[in-house]
Amino acid sequence: MKVAIIGGAGKMGQWFTRFFIEEGIPVIVSDINKEKLLKIKDELGVATTDNVNAVKNADRVLISVPIGNFEGVIREIHSYVRPDQVIMDICSVKEFPVKIMHEFIKNGITLGTHPVFGPGVKSIKNQSYILTPNNIKERVFAKDFKRWLEERNANVFIMSPRKHDELMSAVLGLPHFIGIVICDTLLNYANLSETKRVAGTTYRMLLTLAEAVISEEPEFYADLQMRLPETEKIESLYCEKSREWLNIVRRKDKLTFATKMNSIKMKLSKINPNYEKSYQIMNKLLDTFYP
Repeated sequence: MKVAIIGGAGKMGQWFTRFFIEEGIPVIVSDINKEKLLKIKDELGVATTDNVNAVKNADRVLISVPIGNFEGVIREIHSYVRPDQVIMDICSVKEFPVKIMHEFIKNGITLGTHPVFGPGVKSIKNQSYILTPNNIKERVFAKDFKRWLEERNANVFIMSPRKHDELMSAVLGLPHFIGIVICDTLLNYANLSETKRVAGTTYRMLLTLAEAVISEEPEFYADLQMRLPETEKIESLYCEKSREWLNIVRRKDKLTFATKMNSIKMKLSKINPNYEKSYQIMNKLLDTFYP
């Protein structure tokens, strides 16, 4: 079996190139960035070509391009897809790419997938991987692919594209939104160099989130915010809750503040009785960043 990675010079494309090589699977890579493509060819010793020839010479095709470029890639390659091939994407949004693949690709099997991790992870072990099959053929392949991933200790979930996008509105959309707003707020209020020097665990956690989000590609994060279906709803709720808590602080209403906080703690403990351990774990991890 040979895997083609379209967009293989990008961060995730390179991660999957290395992943498949380590699995002993031949890889062929294409990318619009010819300079990066040449670098990957030299570093990893993989075959490189254009998108069409990548599809022609592979059994599995993994599309790793920004969602804004996704439809263009599908339009370019769809007529070259064979009945025996599987075409997968790794976009962080699923309804749109799945719809586009079904619209254009009439041969082979398509499957929407989302590796819920970034290119910084060393291994797929204990990482979440979501598959979104939409018909019988896709479900059969997804079942086999799930088993293959689980043999490598990934945590694999199968759901509809819509369900995926609803969950990602909370899992990705809200944290990204909060991180951006936090960073914007702190830069307009405090001297970050001074605050870092005196920071405790809570502030370090907050700042780590903000810096991690801001370090990513703005266009990618903008696409997620605009395309995930529930981001406006959940982010509006977050803003409403922020105003609610701010009004309590403005009133200096200590009793209401403490009562509401205790109520949240009780609800959280029912969902995750060991939630306080997460704080301890995060504290240890942060010590590696802010010794």
